[in-house]
Amino acid sequence: MLIPIGHENMSARRWPIITLSLIAINIVAFLCTFQAMDEQAPQAAELKAHILLLAAMHPELTLSPDAQQLVENFQKRQPNLWKQAKDANRPVADGWDAKIRLADDPIVLQDEMDSLSKEYFQLKGSSILEEYAFVPAHPKTISYLTANFLHGGWLHLIGNMWFLWLAGFVLEDTWGRPLYAVFYFIAGAAALQFHALTNAGSTIPLVGASGAVAALMGAFLVRFPKMKIEMMWLFRFRSYRFKAEAYWLLPLWLLMEIFYGSIFGSLSGVAHWAHVGGFVFGALAALAIRYSGLEHKANSAIEEKITWKSDPEISQATDLIAENQPDGAIDVLKNLLATKPDSLDAWGLLQQTYWNKQDLPAYHEATAKLCAVHLKAREPEQAWQDYEHFLNSGGGKMPPVTWFDLCRMAENQKNFERAVSEYEKLAAAYPSDRQSLLAQMGAARICVKQLNRPQDALKFYQAASASPVPHLDWEQTIEAGIREAKAALTPAHA
Repeated sequence: MLIPIGHENMSARRWPIITLSLIAINIVAFLCTFQAMDEQAPQAAELKAHILLLAAMHPELTLSPDAQQLVENFQKRQPNLWKQAKDANRPVADGWDAKIRLADDPIVLQDEMDSLSKEYFQLKGSSILEEYAFVPAHPKTISYLTANFLHGGWLHLIGNMWFLWLAGFVLEDTWGRPLYAVFYFIAGAAALQFHALTNAGSTIPLVGASGAVAALMGAFLVRFPKMKIEMMWLFRFRSYRFKAEAYWLLPLWLLMEIFYGSIFGSLSGVAHWAHVGGFVFGALAALAIRYSGLEHKANSAIEEKITWKSDPEISQATDLIAENQPDGAIDVLKNLLATKPDSLDAWGLLQQTYWNKQDLPAYHEATAKLCAVHLKAREPEQAWQDYEHFLNSGGGKMPPVTWFDLCRMAENQKNFERAVSEYEKLAAAYPSDRQSLLAQMGAARICVKQLNRPQDALKFYQAASASPVPHLDWEQTIEAGIREAKAALTPAHA
């Protein structure tokens, strides 16, 4: 089994509000409808089967318009099964079938057909599938929308939502929210219509967002053909990962859908042609959006919204610095930071101003704060630069919370040697601070699990155990770490 687990561009300029909203609506719709659909589906299938069998055995009976349409559609799409249903020697389908074969009174048979037809009419009026799923034989206008938000099971829902997330949020970021939302809904309707064209007269309800999601995949191919997609291959209880460009991976998926649709049609229970139609529509629409200039306009609008705009105080402080009034600039920047404590521009300008004044203590304080704000903004390279400036200017000890966050960042970046080194320095610099204890445990964890240095891990765990910092809440973790480090030091015996 092949499962996509990510791609090279798993970030966006803004929150993907439309994609997240679509996923949320799908989940809520599933929770509200799945149980009812699960209960109604068998009842509807049995009722339809009884009407078809009775009409096949007794063609002289009068049918209601709904029942007549059901029978005619079945005759056209399943002539072989209809022929079998008419055969008096066919196997008995169920208890109702056995009972009705014994009836020969035309009045009784017509009453039974009338009863079935009435029940079928009532079921159609209350059935979620009949009202909101897409039925090619008699599609309702509302079903072009609602069918995209109904799903037949958890796996069906999870699969569609995962593909929606992977392809959707980058397209939303590229096209903008309004254009992306319009594309999604039109794509879902187009995929359903393509399914109707390839399954004309079918009375089988179709549900799921897979047609619209396939359109996103087609658009993804056009917009990001060389982007590498990371795949996981599950084989015999083992997993293997590899990366492949979209320009050959996605067309391969499309060819598989065409193959399955051609060979199995609707017998597989999967709307392969809806996938094909959605994919083709998405690719063509993406080309149209790109070459019509809509994408450029949408992207320009996004950039205008997110582009940095200077606070008036920044401009005022800059002018004061140019006029050789650093103290006035400092006062302005401090007032700005009182209302916007995470302003990178204000902290950066304040840091520069202190440096020009040769006020090293204030410079170190501003640099440490700037490092913390860069960490909060998830800008690791800038945070490391701040740290280097802090040390090179004789800053001494970075505040423990910021220092610990730097260590964690190095660990998350898999720069394990740097992380251990910084953890060790932090623990030595603040022996009575809680960050010291956490640093010792972090260094120990890396040594035993990542660097194969159990002796150092044992040293760090033992230091944590002897730490003056209260650590009852971590005692079991520390003891387990000591045991793990000692076990790693003990040579294995055959």
